[in-house]
Amino acid sequence: MADKANSGGMKKSIGFFAALSTVMGTVIGTGVFFKAAAVTDSTGTISLALLVWFLGGVITICAGLTGAELAAAWPETGGLTKYIEHSYGGFWGFLAGWAQAIIYFPANVAAIAIAFGTQFANLFGLAQSWIVPVGLITAFSLVLINWISAKAGGWVTSVALVVKLIPLAVIVLLGFFHSTSVDFSLFPVVAGPHREFWSALGNGLLATMFAYDGWLHVGNIAGEMKNPKKDLPKAIALGIALIMVVYLLVNAVFLYIEPVDHVAGNLNVASDVAKVLFGGVGGKFITIGILISVFGGLNGYTMTGMRIPYAMGKEHKLPFGDVFAKLNKAGVPWAAGLIQYIIAFIMILSGQFDAITNMLIFVIWVFYCMAFAAVIFLRKTQPNLNRPYKVPLFPVIPLIALVGGIFILVSTIIQQFTTTMIGVVATAIGIPIYMYLKKKWKYDEPKTKED
Repeated sequence: MADKANSGGMKKSIGFFAALSTVMGTVIGTGVFFKAAAVTDSTGTISLALLVWFLGGVITICAGLTGAELAAAWPETGGLTKYIEHSYGGFWGFLAGWAQAIIYFPANVAAIAIAFGTQFANLFGLAQSWIVPVGLITAFSLVLINWISAKAGGWVTSVALVVKLIPLAVIVLLGFFHSTSVDFSLFPVVAGPHREFWSALGNGLLATMFAYDGWLHVGNIAGEMKNPKKDLPKAIALGIALIMVVYLLVNAVFLYIEPVDHVAGNLNVASDVAKVLFGGVGGKFITIGILISVFGGLNGYTMTGMRIPYAMGKEHKLPFGDVFAKLNKAGVPWAAGLIQYIIAFIMILSGQFDAITNMLIFVIWVFYCMAFAAVIFLRKTQPNLNRPYKVPLFPVIPLIALVGGIFILVSTIIQQFTTTMIGVVATAIGIPIYMYLKKKWKYDEPKTKED
């Protein structure tokens, strides 16, 4: 017999600000601090580095505006998995869910937990051996918080969002008033020495994608939002636009204060800039801000990620699906959260931040591109589909998102072939599992509601 919370369904307790905070809190976390080094190392110049951050934001805004059409049409818990399922059928929907449940969300939790452990050890002068234990404990503490209720998880994200913007705002406001010897120039836009322009652009853009990622996953909690058809598209579009502004300003300050060769490959650039602006205490202040930022981002992926195994479990699309579909008394999928933590636990033990992020970006962008293409062809195949929100400037914006996504995928395969293949193989493992479960449960194809 299903428990009372399960039979009653998940509670609709999430409003617009919590949804906006989930978008911004999930995206603004690790990348703004850790990927500045990779972007600058790839591009080699101030002009190309900032252009890459701008282009990454434009692609992400187009992606968000495009994906929001699917999110508003199908405001269901499960997010991207449901969009792919309704658009392409049960098989592809399963693979999208499998890739997110087994690879994407656990990998994000693992990578961000490693980043948190790294900054924690740096702040308190601990040995590197502390990074993994701190990451494991922090990740599990957020699982416990989110088990309390969806509102508790949303509250943590909202508070972290407000707090994390304070050090970023201080850096931006004071940074441009500080004297500098750096030759800060936005033109001409060229690659650095010993770098080919298009290769540098591709590598830099790939690095920004982890920093910008997370924009669509507020759709995973659509089933718990009070007014998803109105609030969901607004939260995605506004959240991404604000994020791009933040990223451009923060990275401009980094490159205004520190020479390019000091920013390139330097994971502590934010702390270094803070020391220049505020002295020794500033470095610790910014490190605390980074910890809060990373903590909020980690909570966002923990909160939204556990909804994927839950949605798949309800439909018997995971082994032991009945277990993952269980809700606790607060209406939270506790078992789904636990399995994602266990997978993340294994990944955290590797300690490989960049390898984990490269793998997850490739895997998720395959399905992002499928979603962008779906928006285009569904306008023809399902013209009467109820669309409370339609992407503006159709089909220009969806095409920009799709072309940008394809460019990212090709660049990733060329630059990170081994890592991407690991992601492909892990995703493909889901195919025989799908075949077995489909035969056992005799899945029906999802029906699309049209007016």
